[in-house]
Amino acid sequence: MNRREVFEQVSDMEKRIGELYEQLGDLKDHLGNLLEENHRLAMENHHLRNRLEENETSDEEKRNDQATNEIPGEGYDNLARLYEEGFHICNVHFGSPRQDEDCLFCLLFLNKNK
Repeated sequence: MNRREVFEQVSDMEKRIGELYEQLGDLKDHLGNLLEENHRLAMENHHLRNRLEENETSDEEKRNDQATNEIPGEGYDNLARLYEEGFHICNVHFGSPRQDEDCLFCLLFLNKNK
């Protein structure tokens, strides 16, 4: 192998190393962009999850409030049963027996709780 061939091989190797170095720089830039995008998406995902959790808790609170407002409780059932048994449940005549006629105050109270 003469000097010229060795020089050409070294020159060719230098050229390939330069191309690899350029490719490495391009990959490094691309990796940096991917890392930035990943961080941005992770932050966005975090914020969206927080908003979703807030919405879910507020939805649950609304459902609980609606459930308590819509469904009369055990006390309402007891008062309705007392009224059917012939006793007043209104604040005017509470606990006194009814005389075979409906009391408007009691009926108003029962309808208000429905």
